[in-house]
Amino acid sequence: MKNHSLDAASVRILAELQNNGRMSTAELAEAVGLSATPCWRRQKELEDNGYITRYAALVDRRKVGLMVCCIAHVSLNRHSAGVVEAFESAMQARPEVVECYETTGNSDYTIKVIVPDMEGYQNFLHEVMFKLQGVSQINTNVALREVKYKTALPL
Repeated sequence: MKNHSLDAASVRILAELQNNGRMSTAELAEAVGLSATPCWRRQKELEDNGYITRYAALVDRRKVGLMVCCIAHVSLNRHSAGVVEAFESAMQARPEVVECYETTGNSDYTIKVIVPDMEGYQNFLHEVMFKLQGVSQINTNVALREVKYKTALPL
């Protein structure tokens, strides 16, 4: 498992676990065509080498009252180390920010914010974003409908 090259069995293990991270070793082994012990060893090796970073449950956000998904494009007026670090630390610390990317194009960052309602997003803007030094512009798109949401990578 060096140089990001994986054999076919390891790729199959990753693909199966992306679809169902709760599979037992026996179920996984059967799905990928290995016996249980070698399958378990490969899975452990994938974990140890950082290919599998964690296991998680995917929660339906609407069922827990998080009805609004906003994509915000954020521009900074300064790119000094302190401003960038402060912005990124603030994004890491906020639970409503579920994704944050440094990007090319018209903005410096794109963030995905999940909140109960538009009032929640307004509060996030006023209590967090507008108070951060260096933020010069925020352009927000509100998702009207989720057409596709996948977490599995195309292996």
